Amino acid sequence: MASGVVARFGRSVKAVGWSFLGIRSKAGLDDDHVGLKPLEVVAVGLIGVFVLIGVLATIVNWAVSK
Repeated sequence: MASGVVARFGRSVKAVGWSFLGIRSKAGLDDDHVGLKPLEVVAVGLIGVFVLIGVLATIVNWAVSK
């Protein structure tokens, strides 16, 4: 059971990562519609946004301090 949850989480991370980059094949998109739950994708997307903002804020802080 736990391995299924981890696998599905990994698929969600992969789908959100590809969507952040803006490149995803039609076949991959169709697979995502069948195998992923929308709530999981939204949660992973929000986590990804917070991580991206944190990384960008750190880079800006580092660049300004020099």
